[in-house]
Amino acid sequence: MSKILLKGNQLSKNYGRVRAVTNLSFEIRKGSVYGILGPNGSGKSTTLGIALNVVNASAGSFEWFEGALSTKEALKKVGAIIERPNFYPYMSARENLELVCLIKEIPNTAVTKALKEVGLADRSEDLFSTFSLGMKQRLAIASALLNDPEILILDEPTNGLDPQGIHQIRVLIQQIASKGTTILLASHLLDEVEKVCDQVIILQKGKSIYSGSVEEMGKSGAYLLIGSSHTEQLAEPIEKHPDIEILGKEGDLLKIKTNHSPESINKYFSEQGIFLTHLSSHQKRLEELFLEITNA
Repeated sequence: MSKILLKGNQLSKNYGRVRAVTNLSFEIRKGSVYGILGPNGSGKSTTLGIALNVVNASAGSFEWFEGALSTKEALKKVGAIIERPNFYPYMSARENLELVCLIKEIPNTAVTKALKEVGLADRSEDLFSTFSLGMKQRLAIASALLNDPEILILDEPTNGLDPQGIHQIRVLIQQIASKGTTILLASHLLDEVEKVCDQVIILQKGKSIYSGSVEEMGKSGAYLLIGSSHTEQLAEPIEKHPDIEILGKEGDLLKIKTNHSPESINKYFSEQGIFLTHLSSHQKRLEELFLEITNA
């Protein structure tokens, strides 16, 4: 299995009587795009703040890079945007990034590469004040890439952007991930997580209610619709089969859940002397599954 970059163990954070995070455990492994998904107030930003050592946990622990480095040293290999950086409006994009390099003791040679990576090389000498909101966010991501991080952490990266800006940031995240950088992003937008992440942690009121791959989450919502000239005849073969569950009905069709392929299900019924007049495979959208999980 791939290397664990960040591990949280039973993390909790209380603000007075408010429990922002409760007994949260997770692993972030190298090479994936992780999404921490949940409504506002679910504990996403608090969790990232704890990992970045800007929020003190009330209980629990975390470690970077399997404990090989101290938190201070580990964070030098992390790029993060938790709040919008305070760039100077009267300075150019390049000058702002050079200032970040000075503060973080990073060579200025990193600036050109970072600007190119976020698609702002041709605007490098333009004042920050002339940038659109989407361009400002891309410059923020460039600042987080200056130290060539092993993992990039983004908190609500598309917040407040128009559709074009959202699309640009999504494409940028996918491009960065394709080069091997692990990404951990927090979002309340399910569509964002569905399009760019391959792993997801769903938080509700500070607790993890789902952790796993987006693909597996999607598979959990797969179902078949089946029908025959005498639908009532389907009940007995279904009851005999150890891996078919009836979910309900859609009109005259039965909605079933199974791990078997449609072809093997069709073969099974034909062996029972029943010929299906309808057999179709369906997949619930992540939005439906998310609502089912969070309303559970």
